[in-house]
Amino acid sequence: MADIKLLDCTLRDGGYVNDWQWGFGSARRIIQTLTRAGVDVVEVGFLRNVDGYDPDVTVCNTIEELNRLLPDEGQRGHTMYSGMAMRSNYDIAKLSPYDGHGIEIIRITAHDYDIKDGMDFARRIKELGYKVSINPINIMGYSDKDLLWIFEQVNEIHPWQFSIVDTFGSMRRRDLERIVSMADHNLAPDIRLALHLHENMALSFCLAQEFLDKHLRRDLAVDGSLMGMGRIPGNLPIELIADYMNEYFGGHYNIDDLMDAIQDHIAPIKGDCAWGYTPAYFLSAKFNLHRNYAEHYLGKGDLTNRDINHILAAIAPNKKTVFDAAYADTLYTEYKNRRIDDAGALAALQRAFAGKTVLVLAPGGYPGSYAKGLPITGLEDAGQQAVVFHAGTKLGDDGTVFTNGGRVLGVTATGPDLNAAIDSAYAAAGHIHFQDMHFRTDIGRV
Repeated sequence: MADIKLLDCTLRDGGYVNDWQWGFGSARRIIQTLTRAGVDVVEVGFLRNVDGYDPDVTVCNTIEELNRLLPDEGQRGHTMYSGMAMRSNYDIAKLSPYDGHGIEIIRITAHDYDIKDGMDFARRIKELGYKVSINPINIMGYSDKDLLWIFEQVNEIHPWQFSIVDTFGSMRRRDLERIVSMADHNLAPDIRLALHLHENMALSFCLAQEFLDKHLRRDLAVDGSLMGMGRIPGNLPIELIADYMNEYFGGHYNIDDLMDAIQDHIAPIKGDCAWGYTPAYFLSAKFNLHRNYAEHYLGKGDLTNRDINHILAAIAPNKKTVFDAAYADTLYTEYKNRRIDDAGALAALQRAFAGKTVLVLAPGGYPGSYAKGLPITGLEDAGQQAVVFHAGTKLGDDGTVFTNGGRVLGVTATGPDLNAAIDSAYAAAGHIHFQDMHFRTDIGRV
């Protein structure tokens, strides 16, 4: 019977929610609880090029720094520990050889544009004595021909594990069937096959069950996180797949311990920053796009889900896998310009302002420097002939109105035609006085 392992990535993938600011004590307690629960592999955090060491953050320069988070060796049971490194942002010279203690698995990632370098990265890490998992980013973005090349390279390196990573949450059941079948038929039989899913389409738990129920004749692994915590919309909830494995695969996972970890450490965070299914992230998955596009357009605040669907559909193939904010903004502006028809609004404004004129009264010196606090007289008389809008004024304690800005008053008048409205506005303005008051004398004149 195949050996099936459950890997928790809360401290690494969940860190996208809280910027990996777990706190040293909290991170240790999460690892301890996952270990007590019998989780087979706990991912402790990221190996990255960062400035200095912060014990409260699960992103570190060295394996020794991550190892400080582990339980004492006598309390680790059968649990193994892993870290993740991306080829493009980690200097492998910082990685010490595996000494038989602490983190023994390094999961490496690489984009499609640097996958060849990623394979070399994996080779070097394996040479340092670690169990290596090769996790290409966005496996859904590869053609069958490219996948066959990847499997060939993986067989040559012969890592401990290869992972199918649905980075953009775009995988459906038939996609899973195709990619798993290709991997199973082309990878060496002793390479473990793993699955990492996201919740864009609310399919992660169903796909994980489908994966396990294939009963492949090789060792397997499934990733999950507590309560599905991860970069919005989140990951496969580890408690769901752990319970499924207990029920149907003779699993040994303590669900109570997982519930404790959620109650103590994850639920409070979700109150501040919710993750889970959201239509915009379904749409980004539908088009196999980097999730930041959905997040970017949600942040605009003036787009419906229908709008987001249409904009995402227009993203060019060469822009899909790496988020480009400037490009996204260009599409947004183009879409808004196409969608907004100003003709009706302009016609309504023309009707509303027909036979009306507005005369702005300003202080001396405007738009340059000008005085404030000058008393204004004649407002009551002007109000008998026009509507006087206050813009740059303030009311004194004794009821006197004073100037307090550059465009002090707007005198608005109506009439049977434009010329009559203009004459009424000027006549009303003639009642108003404050020191150095001035206004244009050509408003509406042809």
